[in-house]
Amino acid sequence: MKISIVTPSYNQADFLEYTIRSVLGQGYPDLEYWIMDGGSSDGSLEIIRKYESQLAGWVSKPDKGQADAINHGLRLATGEIVAWLNSDDMYAPGVFSAVARFFEANPQIGMVYGDAASFDQDGQPLNELASEDWGLAGLVAFKIICQPAVFMRRSALEEAGYLDESYHMLLDHQLWLRIAQHSPIRHVPQMWAFARHHAQAKNVAQAPRFGEEAFQVLAWMQTQPVLAEMVARDRRTVMAMVHRFNGRYLLDGGLAWPALKAYTRSLAASPRIALQEWHRIFFAGLSLVVLGRLGRIYYRAKKIRLPGSLRKLGIENIHQLYPENPTRDSDH
Repeated sequence: MKISIVTPSYNQADFLEYTIRSVLGQGYPDLEYWIMDGGSSDGSLEIIRKYESQLAGWVSKPDKGQADAINHGLRLATGEIVAWLNSDDMYAPGVFSAVARFFEANPQIGMVYGDAASFDQDGQPLNELASEDWGLAGLVAFKIICQPAVFMRRSALEEAGYLDESYHMLLDHQLWLRIAQHSPIRHVPQMWAFARHHAQAKNVAQAPRFGEEAFQVLAWMQTQPVLAEMVARDRRTVMAMVHRFNGRYLLDGGLAWPALKAYTRSLAASPRIALQEWHRIFFAGLSLVVLGRLGRIYYRAKKIRLPGSLRKLGIENIHQLYPENPTRDSDH
């Protein structure tokens, strides 16, 4: 099965080459790879040209934002399986072959997603991002899938429609909701992707906007008959989850006091839901006292623990995964 990958990028020269290597280094024989650059001026174009012979194509021109760039690439793509990988994220080894086998064995599934891990700007693992088989009900309750671990059947994407370009943070979650209304989605408990956590990443630099868009998605769901009925059926749970989601992103962005207020609203809606992240609530409260020093302790502790859980990959640094000049291996 042909797999098409789209990478949107803008001034990400520090990370772009690692992303490209993780795609081309899969060794998958039927790969189509597009890079949609937004007019970078930081050396990104030199990196793209280095791998030009292995790309289906690339463009570099101003766009209307990430969703516009991704949609452009997805419309150019011709694969039966499609996905996008942001220019600071990476794929785990062997993921394309695993995805193709899954879709071949499960022709009724429209979207599949695996597990992921976050890592820092230097390639050190931070945190595991395990998912479950949440289905449409889980997505309505703001159970978030790590985007780089998602692959879609082209027919399912076209039935649901492309990314809504009015979203900038939760453009992926809103698309998953639309796909899951039309096609079954499935989780595979395998490490498929790595999401980079760094100061310029949206979930750090623009953390408050994630909560804002979560409420925008909630308002949109209430205009969709099936989704509106699901929200109404368990509104307290949904509200607790959306406030908890807001708190999580605010805390990851270093905004402890706003995070604590969001968690308080989650507690008011459903203590059971909110207290599933009691450690984050506790951490947010203590952060107000020690002025962020706990953040460094928190992530340092995760760096100590996570490499053991990824030992089967044989690495402690994600940047070690792929050679500098990957080539496709027709034997895969």
